[in-house]
Amino acid sequence: TGYQRRVRGSTERAMSSTEPLPRSVSFGTAGMGGILGWICVHPANTVAVRMNLASMSNSNAPSPSFLKFALELATKDGLAGLYAGLGAGILRQVFYATSRFGLFEVFRDSLAKYRETDIWSRLLTGCTSGGIAALISCPVEVTLVRMSNDMSLPVDKRRNYGNVLNAGTRIIREEGFSAFYRGCMPFVNRAILVGACQVGTYDQFKSTYRSLGVTGKTSNVFCAAMTSGLLYAAVTNPLETAKNRMAFQTKDKQGNLPYKSTVQTLQKIAGEEGAAMLWKGFPAYYLRCGGHTVSMFIFVELLRDQYRSSR
Repeated sequence: TGYQRRVRGSTERAMSSTEPLPRSVSFGTAGMGGILGWICVHPANTVAVRMNLASMSNSNAPSPSFLKFALELATKDGLAGLYAGLGAGILRQVFYATSRFGLFEVFRDSLAKYRETDIWSRLLTGCTSGGIAALISCPVEVTLVRMSNDMSLPVDKRRNYGNVLNAGTRIIREEGFSAFYRGCMPFVNRAILVGACQVGTYDQFKSTYRSLGVTGKTSNVFCAAMTSGLLYAAVTNPLETAKNRMAFQTKDKQGNLPYKSTVQTLQKIAGEEGAAMLWKGFPAYYLRCGGHTVSMFIFVELLRDQYRSSR
C-alpha cells in the first residue's frame, strides 16, 4: 500500500543516515568542509595573526580593539589585504582538516571495537589525529603565517611573496627546508589540544546537547560547535601566540633566534610582556576558531547529507 511504501522509504532513509560512510567520502567531506569554512573566516584569521605579531614589535603600545584593528587594516591594505594568504589557508585545510577530522573518525571507530565510545576515547583519538595532522601540514602553516603578515612589515623588509608556491619555494631556497618546522612543536602541541578540545569535545557536545533536547541537526551542530570552539580558543591561544612568534622570527645581529622552544617562548613572552600577552587578539582568534568550527561542521554535515541523498 501507499502507507507501507512511505514507511519503508522513511526507514531506508533513516538507515542510510546512520550507515558508515566510505573512507574516501569521510576524508573528502572533512577536507571540503574545512576549505569552505576557512574561506568564511580567513579575514578574522588575518586580523588575529596581525594583532598577535604587532605586539611582537611594540609590546608597550595600547592594544586596539578587534574591530578598530580590522578597520585600520582594511583601510590601509584594502579588503584584499584581509584575504592575504588565502591560497595557503585553503591548501592548509586540504592537508590539516582532511587528515585531522578524517583520522579522528577512523581512530574513534577503531577504538570503539574494544571499548565504549565516551569522552575519554574521544579526547584520546582527538589528540592523536590532531598531532599527526599538524606534522603533515606544518610547512603550509608556516607559509600561511608568512603571507598573512608580510604586508604589515616595513616596505624594505617585506618578502613580497607572489603566491603560495612562490612563498614555499623561496622559504626553502633562502632559509632551508628546516624553516618549515621552526615552529613545529608549538603547532603540534596546539594541534593536539585542538584535536581534543575541538573535534573530540564537539563529538561529545553533540551527544550532550541532544540529551538536553537540542535535537535539530543544524541547531545541535551549531551549539556543539560554538561550545567546543570557545573551549579550544581559550586553551590554545597561548600556543598560537608562540607558534606565530617562532614561525615569523628573524635572527638578531649575532645570528641567534630569540625563540628556541615552545616552553622558552611562552616563558619569554610572559616574563617580558606579561601573561596576558599570550592571549593577545583573543576576540579575533575566537571569531576564527568558533566561526570555523561552526561553518566547517555545518558544511561537513551538508555535504554528507547530499552524498547520502544521492545514493
